Amino acid sequence: MINRSLFLLIFFLSAGNYIYGQQQEKNELIQQRIEFISEQLEDETPDLTNLFDQLYYYYDNPINLNNTTVDQLNDLGLLTDLQINDLFLHIKLFGKFISIYEIQSLPYWDMQTIQMVLPFVRVDDRLDNLSVTLKEALKQGKFESFFRYQTILEDKNAYADVPDSVLLNSNSYYHGNPDHYYTRLRYSYRTNLSIGITADKDPGEKFGGTAQPYGFDFISAHAFYKGGKYIKSVALGDYQIQIGQGLNLWSGYAFGKTADVTNVKKNANPLKPYTSVDENRFLRGAAADFGYKNFSLLAFYSNKGVDATIIADSLVEEQEFASSINLSGLHRTNSEIAKKDAFKETIAGGNLRYQKRNFSLGVASVYQGYNKTYSKAIQPYNQFDFRGKSFVTTSGDYSYVFKNMSFFGEGSYSSFSQKWAQLHGVLLALDPNVSVSILYRNFDKAYQSLYNNAFAEGSTTQNERGLYFGAKIKLSSAWTLNTYADYFSFPWMRYLVDAPSHGHEFLVQPTYRPNKKLELYFRYREQVKPKNSRAVSDGTVTAIEDVRQRNFRVNFAYVVTDGITLKSRLEFTTVNRPSSLKDVGMLLYQDLLVRPKKWPVDFAFRYAFFDTDSYDSRLYAFEANALYVFSVPAYFYQGTRAYAMIRWTFLRKFDLWARYAVNIYSNKSSLGSGAQQINANTKSEVTLQLRMTL
Repeated sequence: MINRSLFLLIFFLSAGNYIYGQQQEKNELIQQRIEFISEQLEDETPDLTNLFDQLYYYYDNPINLNNTTVDQLNDLGLLTDLQINDLFLHIKLFGKFISIYEIQSLPYWDMQTIQMVLPFVRVDDRLDNLSVTLKEALKQGKFESFFRYQTILEDKNAYADVPDSVLLNSNSYYHGNPDHYYTRLRYSYRTNLSIGITADKDPGEKFGGTAQPYGFDFISAHAFYKGGKYIKSVALGDYQIQIGQGLNLWSGYAFGKTADVTNVKKNANPLKPYTSVDENRFLRGAAADFGYKNFSLLAFYSNKGVDATIIADSLVEEQEFASSINLSGLHRTNSEIAKKDAFKETIAGGNLRYQKRNFSLGVASVYQGYNKTYSKAIQPYNQFDFRGKSFVTTSGDYSYVFKNMSFFGEGSYSSFSQKWAQLHGVLLALDPNVSVSILYRNFDKAYQSLYNNAFAEGSTTQNERGLYFGAKIKLSSAWTLNTYADYFSFPWMRYLVDAPSHGHEFLVQPTYRPNKKLELYFRYREQVKPKNSRAVSDGTVTAIEDVRQRNFRVNFAYVVTDGITLKSRLEFTTVNRPSSLKDVGMLLYQDLLVRPKKWPVDFAFRYAFFDTDSYDSRLYAFEANALYVFSVPAYFYQGTRAYAMIRWTFLRKFDLWARYAVNIYSNKSSLGSGAQQINANTKSEVTLQLRMTL
């Protein structure tokens, strides 16, 4: 029996070796790029599903640089407009590439860019068929399924076992268990076809029962096809729309200020399937993108429920209105369950575009309406916000590449307030070693567009003016300097800022990379943002004060061997505000990544020590996790955090992830408060995920 078990184990390991050698390299490369893009984020659970999908696809199906499009290269998210134009200009002047090594001759492609892009591109004389019939896509596709389980081991107050009479009359207890269930089934062919369903149950939500007849609290389904000559793409079910620079309509995630200072321009993907579990930033219905020569017309219609608090109007009998919208996507307590899909939202519109290699122009109009009046409570800071049943936003956007300059921008008009928001920028390649980005934005305090994601300091595209300067300088073959300065002002009040205000943000990051094995960078970032003073007020006027935060980081990464990588980080932060004591935070961590090429397993370990005076001086760090699980946790108070993750590839078709993470606090006897309180000084997380590919 022992011999048989040993034989089976050896068989499983050996069977996975061939496929694993390729999978391991792919996972490592994509992980590096995701970490590079997301390390600036201060969001504990960023939704990067679409970015993962794109990079995984292009690794398995590299772009043929001799036969590609601007849209394909934009999909990578790794190239600027100047670099893309540089590629096409080279082909126009000198003909097609004979070897992949020729891209080193492109003036605006530095070595870091080439190393980032190289795994996802190829050079070939064959002409790829960029159009594909639906019949071909259905026949040649692949099936992929995910099953995930996550939980926190410690008990929280909200999960206490109480009688049904208490549970049904209290908002202090959750109806479901603390487990998180996720499943995703998808059939796809290249980027041309995607048919899938995604289901999710958040911790605290009930699984099954009358409210959830299909078990999961949130279910998303889609059918998407791209590749026709005149019908470029079509989507049914759940989908995403991206227009211009994100002022008018942009569903899904978009990056703002990052250490990649020249990547401030957004490259919209007009229509794509929705495969994530954010329960708000997507559209549900039908959309189609029609094309003729250089023209495209995107038309879409969406109707879905939105979580909201509905109140009966005391002045009009049988009249109801929504007093607030809940974007958490959580349905754990009685009040959260009552808000689920209580508000019906309709979005419809069109986007007409003209595009050539180095020039594009677009106009769009979007209607957004509700079945009930939206009438949230009026506060001084939000008095210009949308209230009513519907409004229309109309926008125009442009992009033009001329020699070493790339101009882009968008202007958008809101019918609700009859006010504008605008954004304009330029990317300049002053020299093959010097790139500069400049971006100006001006969002009126009364401009309204509820699905937007433009470059901004605030969370919405309203009540903001700003000017951003960024520069990337290649000092030598080993040294690169990234730096930016952003100056912004808010003409009207904001939440917790009871007066017009202004601030700034600086970043300086020199990077030393003498070879592929070693990378060392230093970062200094300063943010000055206005907030209400914490000093005792007389109740008439609230004083405004500048909150100055400085971050100092040293980051080290070294490839010891082909299968072992070490990563270290030391980061300090200080927070100064006149009305309180100086706040200080520190984070130190060590990563060990073990990826032996001849074994179908890889390991990731981290041990971190953190010490902050309060939540104000928290620090963020990207963590390795299972595929499509995104983690950039905040480290605060005093303690340690560690995690270990193993991934096993077996039978060529299966991948299994197992991850355990734990926080141990030295200055706390309990964590959180209210329903989320844990009566212990530890917080332990478990993640298990299985992927099957056919």
